[in-house]
Amino acid sequence: MSEDVYRQLAKHLDDLPGGFPPAESGVELSILKRLFSPEQAELAVHLTLIPEEARGIAERGGLDIEETAKRLQVMARKGLIFSIEEEGRPALYQAASYIFGIWEYQLNNLNKELAQEMDEYGRTLGVELSKFPQLRTIPVGRSIPAGAEVLPHEAAEELVRAQKKILVAPCICRRKTKTQGAGCDKPDETCLIFDQWAEYYHRNGLGRIIEKNEAVEILKKADEAGLVLQPSNCKEPGWICCCCACCCGVVKRLKAHPRSASIVVNSFVCRVDPEICEGCLFCIDRCPTHAHEVVDDRVVHLSERCIGCGLCVTTCSSGAATMIRKPEGQHPGIPQTVMDNQNMLAQIRGKLDLQEVT
Repeated sequence: MSEDVYRQLAKHLDDLPGGFPPAESGVELSILKRLFSPEQAELAVHLTLIPEEARGIAERGGLDIEETAKRLQVMARKGLIFSIEEEGRPALYQAASYIFGIWEYQLNNLNKELAQEMDEYGRTLGVELSKFPQLRTIPVGRSIPAGAEVLPHEAAEELVRAQKKILVAPCICRRKTKTQGAGCDKPDETCLIFDQWAEYYHRNGLGRIIEKNEAVEILKKADEAGLVLQPSNCKEPGWICCCCACCCGVVKRLKAHPRSASIVVNSFVCRVDPEICEGCLFCIDRCPTHAHEVVDDRVVHLSERCIGCGLCVTTCSSGAATMIRKPEGQHPGIPQTVMDNQNMLAQIRGKLDLQEVT
């Protein structure tokens, strides 16, 4: 019985836009058993991505309303579902995707066993995520030349200054590798979470609320540390990840792909002028996807591997590396909101259109 409950939950999560594909080993079921009790798994399958009160969820599942409300609150605090809680109003609950959702909400619950299982499952999940990008890459601010056309959703500082509430949280990827006794020396507290997601993180003790100026400083430190800026793939993002190439799954997958540029969403790319390149080779060390190589003491840029992060440009003393806007026709269509992005992913994956969920 309990095994069936977890299989039903796994299918439910896989039907969500972010996906939760089955692994050959079945390790995804082991992960769910670590996170959900059988009763919680049974309740979770009744949630959709449309926020609703406990009453509606209970009625749909034929459950007691009062008991359902208590269970939903516990599940929200454990990071198993998402909640919207405003003073004077009933709490609203909705399903959370596994990636860019449940996994990230486990910041305070990491242990070696969960981290190891996530590593194993990541080999299956990574294939799915590469097909349907939930993040996009934007260049660090200093890399964009003066006078270049930059839309508001393409500039990290503008995105930050447009937010009503900002929270900074530790990077789940770097936390995971440190839990396993590895990791890197990159800054830990770098994930910028916005608005209703910031409130959720704050309620669950996953980060701290900060002012816009501190958020801008975090972006600058991310540049200095060589971190890739990756907001959610929409014009009004719910977060900006600051990713390293050694711990962060998304960038590691980009680095491993022979044509990284073909699976990334971006608006800018780097170009290198070999005539003024001084061969300092800083770009070789800074580039997270190995998009530069040395030929005859000069750097050659491999455009097929460039993800448009701009990290090579900010340390190029000669000015040989510059960022340019991609030609018209090569710009990706960017959804407006996180929900629009989820709807797009659902349609691409052949899952239910979120607008049809009632």
